[in-house]
Amino acid sequence: VPTQHIQNGQIVLNILPSAVGNMLMGNEVITFNARFGGKPFALTVPIKAVLAIYARENGAGTMFDAEEDGDEDSHQLEAVSDAEGMQQDEHTTPDDEPTDPNKGKKVSHLRVVK
Repeated sequence: VPTQHIQNGQIVLNILPSAVGNMLMGNEVITFNARFGGKPFALTVPIKAVLAIYARENGAGTMFDAEEDGDEDSHQLEAVSDAEGMQQDEHTTPDDEPTDPNKGKKVSHLRVVK
């Protein structure tokens, strides 16, 4: 995750199905693909590092207790180069690609105002 997205040692992620790809939630980690500034990244988040899951619209959600088990190293962020995230994203299978080329495209809701 680019460091400009880290605030107060925390990262807020949008996990809507339209914002992430290949999301897998396991007992130990959550893995998914996401984009930051248009660059793809493959993310692995330890379950113990998740502080809360909530809806931005109304603030409803769940906060999790921080477990004190002496395993502080698992909560440290690890810097990776943009090339590493790009490299993992390039290894997609044909099943990962949409069959309809227009299916994954979003229409821009922005327009130029002079």
